[in-house]
Formats: sequence, C-alpha cells, structure tokens
Amino acid sequence: MDEVRATSAWVAARSSHVTIDHSGIEKVVETVKTSIPKVEWDFEGIHYFDDGPLTVQYLFVLDTLNFCFWPDKDLNYDDLASGLKEALQNDKSVFDADRLQKYTGPELRKLLKWPRPLPLEDERVRLLREVGLELEKNFEGKASNLVDSCGKSAEKLVTLVTRHFPGFRDHSVYKGHQVFLYKRAQIFAADLWGAFKGKGYGEFNDIGEITIFADYIVPAVLRQLGVLKYSPALAATIEANVEIGSGSEEEVELRACSVCAVEKMRELIQKKSGKQVLSVELDIWLWSVGVQCPSLQHHRTLSIYY
Repeated sequence: MDEVRATSAWVAARSSHVTIDHSGIEKVVETVKTSIPKVEWDFEGIHYFDDGPLTVQYLFVLDTLNFCFWPDKDLNYDDLASGLKEALQNDKSVFDADRLQKYTGPELRKLLKWPRPLPLEDERVRLLREVGLELEKNFEGKASNLVDSCGKSAEKLVTLVTRHFPGFRDHSVYKGHQVFLYKRAQIFAADLWGAFKGKGYGEFNDIGEITIFADYIVPAVLRQLGVLKYSPALAATIEANVEIGSGSEEEVELRACSVCAVEKMRELIQKKSGKQVLSVELDIWLWSVGVQCPSLQHHRTLSIYY
C-alpha cells in the first residue's frame, strides 16, 4: 500500500485538473472534530453473511463484479450485492469455482434478475471465469483459502489478489510514471474486515495500511465538501455527463488526488485528536454520504477497476 500512497501523492503534486484544497481539509476535520460518524459496514442490510467460508466466497465474487454501474441508470451497487445474496441463499453452490468458469452474460443477468444487458457484461463474465479458474487451480476453489494464506495481513492479501488475478491489477500510467490504486483488491480486504468485524476471516493486523477506494463517489463527495477542486474544463465535462477516458490524466488525477486527500485528512485527525483513524472508516463514511445524495454528479469512465 506504500506504492498506492506514494504514487497517488506523486500525481497530486503534478495535477492540473484536480487540486487538493488544504483549507478544505482543515474545515472538514474541524467539523467532524475527533468523531468521524461511525457507519456500519452493512448499514443497508444488503450483503450475505453466515460467518463462514461461504461469506468469503460471496465477497470475492461481489468484488470481482463491483465496477461500472452508471451506464445503466437503474443499476447500482445495492442491486449487485442484494442480487448475489439472494442467488446464494437460493443455491449454496452458485459461486463454486467450476460454476464461475461457465457463466454467460444472460446467465449472470438471470442470476441478478436484471432485465437487460449489464454494463461491460462481457468483461464481468470474463472476470468471473478468471476468478473461478485461478481459485480452482491454486486455492482448491475457495476464496477462504486465499484469505488463510495471507497470514492476517491485509497488505499481503492485496498482493496475493493482484498477483493471481489480473483483473484486479488496477494500474495506470500518468506522465510516464506508473500509478497503483488497487481499488477492488483493497475493498475485498476491507469488506472482509467489515463483515467479520475484524475477527476470523476479517482479522488483519495491518488494516490501517489499506487506503480509501478510489471510485466515482468519493471524488464527488470530496469536491462537495470543498476538499477537492476541479479545473473549469473538468467541472464542465462532469456536469455535462461527458465520458472521461480510462487512463486519461483527468481520470487518474480524480482517483489519485482522492487517495492523497483522504490520507491528509486521516493524518490531520490523528494529529488533532491523538487517535488513529482508519482510511477504511473514512471511506465508508464518505461513501454513505454520497449514496444518500441522489443529485451528486460523478465522473463517467468505462473501467473494470471501479
């Protein structure tokens, strides 16, 4: 995760489309003072949980598919999480590694009870097959074995996921330098930690190493809070719902500056309160603010990474 922090800071120091407003960070930190609003991981009650290996399998499938909802105005993360939950409740073998390798687009739609093609549907099916094949090949078909092999280290889990599953390798190149963001790999570790409340499969000795998860919602919330500022051209693009290219300078800056800004927020909270605040907790809070604001305008990028 040091790579995520370092490369995000590198981008933020050279960014021209997105800037971090340090006075905005001060205001937000002063507002929340020493108490970031505590938001339960499953505050909407949409996730499957049975306190065992099947929950780990569910979360890994969920985070394999957790990207790019906006092209379908009615589809959101809740639909994915609750749809997969219902499918698993109806059939405990639905996410077995051999079955993951065989899903087609229409079958995935049927699983989620979605009436039309999913955004990037072919990519979603490809990633499911990749996950099923690699789990079967190296982890006896079980995501829980993958988690067991990380030795209670969230950082090692992210490393293992990105090593074994190419679809989780969330890299970009910015001004000739490689940038690492690892959104879906990190959120898998965070989901485990949140679901299992830091115990069992969710026990990590280094959960503090996880950064926020650079997606669509967090930059928009940070802008609303006055922490991020956009150039006039970028603001106009987002407000007009014009697509921003994956890997473009604007897109990388939106994501990297979000990571860097929240790290600065976390450090300032710790400095003022003397208490450690996790980036994971800040992310859950920012996400909950965003999803409760239907008018929030986010950038639009077709990407498998978030």
